[in-house]
Amino acid sequence: MTEISFHFNVADKLLYTCRLLRKAHATGAQVAVTAEPETLSGLDQLLWSFSPTEFVPHSRGAAEGGVLAGLSVLLVDSPEACPHQGVLVNLGATVPAGFERFEKFVEIVTRSDSERAAARSRWKHYADRGYSLQRHDLAASGARA
Repeated sequence: MTEISFHFNVADKLLYTCRLLRKAHATGAQVAVTAEPETLSGLDQLLWSFSPTEFVPHSRGAAEGGVLAGLSVLLVDSPEACPHQGVLVNLGATVPAGFERFEKFVEIVTRSDSERAAARSRWKHYADRGYSLQRHDLAASGARA
């Protein structure tokens, strides 16, 4: 069954995701990120510039299959088209179709009231279906959000 974790109280969703992807890439993990197209575009731009000494190879989901299969980080509108089943990161406001085929699933939630309310709804959705949920509160842990 898919392992689901929520990362709450993130100050800057895109910057936090960049750091998360940099760490995942360093370990060789295969990660797909899903969100609305404008959010993915912002993440794509930030991944090119957020660290002058470390680059995270990535591609938008529209690249050809052979290119996608060789990358550890994919930015996809729909996770159902992803060629791997490693880790899925959700930056969107809804439950992504096909999340259950991934080994791990991470929800990133900022401090905004609207995002927290949407996250509560998604949490309930997963809990009602029997998923075990992990909560990582960045405010409580003092982690860099």
